[in-house]
Amino acid sequence: MGDRATLHEALCRALGSRNVYYQPPASVVMHYPAIVYSRSDIGNRFADDTVYAQSHSYDVTVIDSDPDSDVVARVSLLPMCRFQRHFEADNLNHDVFVLYY
Repeated sequence: MGDRATLHEALCRALGSRNVYYQPPASVVMHYPAIVYSRSDIGNRFADDTVYAQSHSYDVTVIDSDPDSDVVARVSLLPMCRFQRHFEADNLNHDVFVLYY
């Protein structure tokens, strides 16, 4: 679909702020609500023993203190996005998606 910078901007629009982090190191202080994402897979399509197309998938986590966050709904509407699971940690709600981009 697009490059990671374009994905980053799409996630910033869905969140409504710049609190979007790509593979943040432990030293980064995050501000919530936030989105954290990282590449999880590269799918290759083959023909004649050659890769002719690739699709990248990302694990996208929406982190918010609000269990009914509207950010979750906005992220779930992104093309090629699938809800994976929900969990709570450190009094924050985490909603994890797989996004093919």
